[in-house]
Amino acid sequence: MSGVQTITIGPDEGDQRIDRWLKKKFPQLTQGAVEKMCRTGQLRVDGGRVKANSRIETGQEVRVPPLPDAAAPAPARAKKPGVKQSDAEMIQSAVLWRDEHIIALNKPAGLPSQGGSGQGDRHVDGLTEALMFGYKDKPKLVHRLDKDTSGVLLLARTDRIARALSEAFRHRLTRKIYWAAVAGVPHPRMGSIKYGLVKAPGRGRMGEGEKMVAVHPNEVATTEGAKRAHTDYAVLDALGGRVSWAAMVPVTGRTHQLRAHMAEIGHPIVGDGKYGGSGQENLGDGWGAQLGGEISRKLHLHARSLSLTHPITKQKMTFTAPLPDHMKRTWKTLGWLENDVPADPFEDAR
Repeated sequence: MSGVQTITIGPDEGDQRIDRWLKKKFPQLTQGAVEKMCRTGQLRVDGGRVKANSRIETGQEVRVPPLPDAAAPAPARAKKPGVKQSDAEMIQSAVLWRDEHIIALNKPAGLPSQGGSGQGDRHVDGLTEALMFGYKDKPKLVHRLDKDTSGVLLLARTDRIARALSEAFRHRLTRKIYWAAVAGVPHPRMGSIKYGLVKAPGRGRMGEGEKMVAVHPNEVATTEGAKRAHTDYAVLDALGGRVSWAAMVPVTGRTHQLRAHMAEIGHPIVGDGKYGGSGQENLGDGWGAQLGGEISRKLHLHARSLSLTHPITKQKMTFTAPLPDHMKRTWKTLGWLENDVPADPFEDAR
């Protein structure tokens, strides 16, 4: 058992949650132990009490109570097999851009960002060993895309950059533009959707199949668990009144936000059976999410571009991802051309 320690946060350790900093410094600590130290006031920053998710800054002093000694090393386990060659080639071919700090991927549709219920071992986070490119540590995800959504996904190559990018996402200092094919043509052709969202449990034994339910903005404050959400959209092209090419900006970043919002206004994203159903017609309450014919039944949602200020060079950067194959085929069938629309259709309205 160690004695009480007072530790000053170093220049490369600031701007992160105290629980993450503490567990990195003292690997023998569990999350439960950290939370108990916070609850009982044993863990303090500059003399004050903190919560596990409190953020620390360079120069602050952390009082750490006596800790148990580090556990004896566990018996060596059989080494987990590395990334399969075919998967390594696939994820490396998805790299749009990289430098010493950041990797930008064009995540394929159907590949989860992280593991989870029913996701198996094949996901971006599980393939990062193939993205080290000579570094000793694997790059780290700083945000996520849904499994069936393709497009720009960023990874940080160091802890310092991961903290900086996470902060940029948290404070909405990045700009993400998504492209989608949606059923029908939204009216007006440019607008905002501000329905709140609340999670409804799924029907599986472990809650699988959960989905977001839209809540009128006036009822968000009185609906338990509801959170405010805001999506801007613009129609870029349309084929009659049947289908349109929409650009969307998620001003907030709620789970399934774009999918739930477009379905709520009667124009679900093509291929979104979860929110738009399997119908092909408008029966008076909005369109179904399928187009039929030669159009793929896969989700037509793509993270087209992501803009940010580079955390080190301070250069303004925009990463742009080409459409996945199933959306390219749809665009070709409908006569839509990627280069015929502005990169940011919302620019004049900002």
